[in-house]
Amino acid sequence: MAPRYRITLTKEEREELEAISTKGRRAARTVLYARALLLLDAGELGPKWVVANVAEAIGTTPRSLEHLKKRFVEEGLIAAIERKIRVKPPREIQFGGEFEAHLLALACSEAPAGKSRWTIRLLAEKLVELKIVPTVSPMTVCNTLKKMNLSLT
Repeated sequence: MAPRYRITLTKEEREELEAISTKGRRAARTVLYARALLLLDAGELGPKWVVANVAEAIGTTPRSLEHLKKRFVEEGLIAAIERKIRVKPPREIQFGGEFEAHLLALACSEAPAGKSRWTIRLLAEKLVELKIVPTVSPMTVCNTLKKMNLSLT
Protein backbone atom coordinates (compact mmCIF):
# COMPACT_ATOMS: atom_id res chain seq x y z
CA MET A 1 0.00 0.00 0.00
CA ALA A 2 1.20 3.53 -0.79
CA PRO A 3 2.56 5.61 2.08
CA ARG A 4 0.09 7.95 3.72
CA TYR A 5 1.05 11.56 4.23
CA ARG A 6 -0.17 13.66 7.12
CA ILE A 7 -0.73 17.38 6.71
CA THR A 8 -0.14 19.65 9.68
CA LEU A 9 -0.40 23.33 8.82
CA THR A 10 1.15 26.12 10.82
CA LYS A 11 -0.93 29.16 11.75
CA GLU A 12 0.77 31.23 9.00
CA GLU A 13 0.10 28.54 6.38
CA ARG A 14 -3.55 28.35 7.41
CA GLU A 15 -3.89 32.14 7.11
CA GLU A 16 -2.25 32.09 3.69
CA LEU A 17 -4.50 29.29 2.45
CA GLU A 18 -7.61 31.00 3.81
CA ALA A 19 -6.60 34.20 2.01
CA ILE A 20 -6.05 32.28 -1.22
CA SER A 21 -9.43 30.55 -1.01
CA THR A 22 -11.45 33.65 -0.08
CA LYS A 23 -9.74 36.79 -1.41
CA GLY A 24 -8.74 37.98 -4.86
CA ARG A 25 -8.79 36.22 -8.20
CA ARG A 26 -6.93 32.95 -8.58
CA ALA A 27 -6.98 29.90 -10.80
CA ALA A 28 -9.83 27.56 -9.86
CA ARG A 29 -7.40 24.71 -9.29
CA THR A 30 -5.36 26.79 -6.84
CA VAL A 31 -8.44 27.74 -4.82
CA LEU A 32 -9.68 24.14 -4.87
CA TYR A 33 -6.37 22.79 -3.59
CA ALA A 34 -6.14 25.50 -0.94
CA ARG A 35 -9.56 24.50 0.39
CA ALA A 36 -8.62 20.83 0.29
CA LEU A 37 -5.44 21.46 2.29
CA LEU A 38 -7.42 23.39 4.88
CA LEU A 39 -9.85 20.50 5.27
CA LEU A 40 -7.09 17.87 5.33
CA ASP A 41 -5.16 19.66 8.09
CA ALA A 42 -4.57 17.17 10.89
CA GLY A 43 -2.96 19.74 13.18
CA GLU A 44 -4.49 21.25 16.29
CA LEU A 45 -6.26 24.01 14.30
CA GLY A 46 -7.56 21.78 11.52
CA PRO A 47 -10.92 20.04 11.15
CA LYS A 48 -9.18 16.67 10.47
CA TRP A 49 -11.47 15.51 7.68
CA VAL A 50 -11.05 12.09 6.07
CA VAL A 51 -9.73 12.09 2.52
CA ALA A 52 -12.85 10.43 1.12
CA ASN A 53 -15.10 13.08 2.69
CA VAL A 54 -12.92 15.93 1.39
CA ALA A 55 -12.92 14.40 -2.09
CA GLU A 56 -16.71 14.21 -2.06
CA ALA A 57 -17.06 17.73 -0.68
CA ILE A 58 -14.82 19.45 -3.24
CA GLY A 59 -15.66 17.18 -6.17
CA THR A 60 -12.37 15.43 -6.85
CA THR A 61 -10.96 11.94 -6.42
CA PRO A 62 -9.26 10.64 -3.27
CA ARG A 63 -6.21 9.73 -5.37
CA SER A 64 -5.68 13.34 -6.48
CA LEU A 65 -5.86 14.41 -2.83
CA GLU A 66 -3.23 11.81 -1.93
CA HIS A 67 -1.00 13.30 -4.63
CA LEU A 68 -1.69 16.78 -3.24
CA LYS A 69 -0.72 15.65 0.27
CA LYS A 70 2.47 14.06 -1.05
CA ARG A 71 3.46 17.25 -2.92
CA PHE A 72 2.75 19.34 0.17
CA VAL A 73 4.87 17.15 2.46
CA GLU A 74 7.77 16.70 0.03
CA GLU A 75 7.91 20.04 -1.79
CA GLY A 76 6.07 22.60 0.32
CA LEU A 77 2.96 24.74 0.24
CA ILE A 78 3.55 26.74 -2.95
CA ALA A 79 4.57 23.68 -4.97
CA ALA A 80 1.43 21.87 -3.81
CA ILE A 81 -1.12 24.47 -4.90
CA GLU A 82 0.57 26.16 -7.88
CA ARG A 83 1.13 24.68 -11.31
CA LYS A 84 4.51 23.14 -11.97
CA ILE A 85 6.71 25.34 -14.18
CA ARG A 86 7.84 23.61 -17.36
CA VAL A 87 11.57 23.10 -17.65
CA LYS A 88 11.44 22.97 -21.43
CA PRO A 89 8.70 23.66 -23.96
CA PRO A 90 6.54 20.71 -24.99
CA ARG A 91 8.04 20.76 -28.47
CA GLU A 92 11.16 22.25 -29.96
CA ILE A 93 10.64 25.13 -32.35
CA GLN A 94 11.27 23.80 -35.84
CA PHE A 95 10.45 26.84 -37.93
CA GLY A 96 11.83 29.87 -36.13
CA GLY A 97 13.07 33.27 -37.19
CA GLU A 98 15.78 32.00 -39.51
CA PHE A 99 13.24 29.94 -41.45
CA GLU A 100 10.93 32.95 -41.68
CA ALA A 101 13.75 35.17 -42.95
CA HIS A 102 14.68 32.66 -45.69
CA LEU A 103 11.03 32.25 -46.64
CA LEU A 104 10.48 36.00 -46.83
CA ALA A 105 13.59 36.51 -48.96
CA LEU A 106 12.53 33.71 -51.27
CA ALA A 107 8.93 34.94 -51.57
CA CYS A 108 10.11 38.46 -52.43
CA SER A 109 12.59 37.25 -55.06
CA GLU A 110 11.88 36.69 -58.74
CA ALA A 111 9.60 33.77 -59.57
CA PRO A 112 11.21 30.71 -61.16
CA ALA A 113 11.53 30.55 -64.93
CA GLY A 114 8.26 29.81 -66.67
CA LYS A 115 6.14 30.94 -63.68
CA SER A 116 4.46 34.29 -63.30
CA ARG A 117 4.62 34.25 -59.47
CA TRP A 118 5.52 32.09 -56.47
CA THR A 119 2.92 29.63 -55.22
CA ILE A 120 2.83 28.08 -51.78
CA ARG A 121 3.83 24.69 -53.16
CA LEU A 122 6.71 26.16 -55.17
CA LEU A 123 8.02 27.93 -52.08
CA ALA A 124 7.80 24.74 -50.00
CA GLU A 125 9.64 22.73 -52.67
CA LYS A 126 12.33 25.40 -53.09
CA LEU A 127 12.97 25.58 -49.33
CA VAL A 128 13.60 21.83 -49.28
CA GLU A 129 15.67 22.00 -52.48
CA LEU A 130 17.90 24.75 -51.01
CA LYS A 131 18.26 22.58 -47.86
CA ILE A 132 16.98 25.33 -45.59
CA VAL A 133 14.76 22.73 -43.92
CA PRO A 134 14.66 18.94 -44.36
CA THR A 135 10.88 18.90 -44.95
CA VAL A 136 8.11 21.46 -44.86
CA SER A 137 4.45 21.25 -45.74
CA PRO A 138 2.75 23.84 -47.93
CA MET A 139 0.39 24.56 -45.02
CA THR A 140 3.33 25.56 -42.81
CA VAL A 141 4.56 27.92 -45.52
CA CYS A 142 1.04 29.32 -45.90
CA ASN A 143 0.61 29.89 -42.15
CA THR A 144 4.04 31.49 -41.85
CA LEU A 145 3.33 33.89 -44.71
CA LYS A 146 -0.05 34.68 -43.18
CA LYS A 147 1.58 35.37 -39.83
CA MET A 148 3.97 37.81 -41.54
CA ASN A 149 1.05 39.49 -43.37
CA LEU A 150 2.58 38.66 -46.73
CA SER A 151 0.39 37.90 -49.72
CA LEU A 152 1.77 36.23 -52.82
CA THR A 153 -0.70 37.97 -55.13
